[in-house]
Amino acid sequence: MKKTLLATAIIGALGASAAAQAATVYDQDGTKLDVYGRIAVGIAGGGPAYRSSTDAEQAAGAGENVSVNNGAEFVDVYSRLGLRMSQEVSRDLTAFGRVEWRFRADESGNRNGNDFSAFSETRQAYLGLQSDQFGTIQAGNFDSMYNQFVSLPFDVYIDRGLEFAGHPTQSRGDSIGYYTPDLEGFTAFLQLKHFSERGLRNEGNLGGAAAPQTTEQGSLVAAQGGVRYAEGPLTVGLGFVEDVARGDGGNGEMRYGLIGSYAITDQFSARLGYETRDDNSTRGGGFDTVGLGGTFTTGPWAFNADIYNVDRDNADSRTAWALGTYYKVSSNFDVFTELHQADQQSVDITVGGGDGISVDRADGDDVYWLTGARYHF
Repeated sequence: MKKTLLATAIIGALGASAAAQAATVYDQDGTKLDVYGRIAVGIAGGGPAYRSSTDAEQAAGAGENVSVNNGAEFVDVYSRLGLRMSQEVSRDLTAFGRVEWRFRADESGNRNGNDFSAFSETRQAYLGLQSDQFGTIQAGNFDSMYNQFVSLPFDVYIDRGLEFAGHPTQSRGDSIGYYTPDLEGFTAFLQLKHFSERGLRNEGNLGGAAAPQTTEQGSLVAAQGGVRYAEGPLTVGLGFVEDVARGDGGNGEMRYGLIGSYAITDQFSARLGYETRDDNSTRGGGFDTVGLGGTFTTGPWAFNADIYNVDRDNADSRTAWALGTYYKVSSNFDVFTELHQADQQSVDITVGGGDGISVDRADGDDVYWLTGARYHF
């Protein structure tokens, strides 16, 4: 009961539930169509003051790192528009579909020579079948099931702040997934993503140098799966991701996670997690990450706080933290402020080429901040 009350309070304070805000356009004879979305804008600033230079920049004498402008900017904060569809096939079987687009709320599309469309991304597009007895199967473009069932307790920030696997991890397109119904608190899941090389040229075939070419790995399938236990105030997820080098920051090794949360009171929930990935002999990328955080709600207010220790193989460890404050002005409108510090490591900066001035160990530890408002519909 505590978990249910707390989840309801968090959803109300953050205004994050599309289902709660969705407008039902059609609902008759078991067929239903909902329209939902949000318009979100804000001002962002800060963040790393340096980034890794490109090959061309290094050839021009820029050094391994270059400074970037991290001043304040008016931004879109993941505005979106979506459709949710379902039809009852039988008492125990429902067919469903979902499509969701991201659009730019801070720009006017192609006007004034801007080289992008108003709808900037098809965020989700999938269909499936749901059975209370046999579970749910779906296919298409959807969020990582590892994120939905394992790392979700830490995925509480609107923008930055999550150090565990996020929703694009080895997902988002060409995927098929299955999860069981609730079995006395347990839910198991399995997802497969196909990376295809159909139509790419083989080495030695005719074609220009810029023509897409097959890789050493060839076509492959990346798997992720695990089990979640959710009962009363406790939620715990254990899972794995085959982190192939084609995906979202993958290095070709397996990622494992054990992450959970506990509703201590109706207003306060604590979370603790551990995630690890082996180092790859050629790509590196190994790490051990421990995260600790919590959410507190009171009336229209909600507060998030999280801290991580990231112990990287063959590199310095770092500490990252995030804070968030949210205020629900009405059932559809909320305002927010978030802070994030990734503890970027100090970098070496070379100004000019050849005998240029060298600035050693320049510090890029600027706090990223975001503040704004969202209207949900």
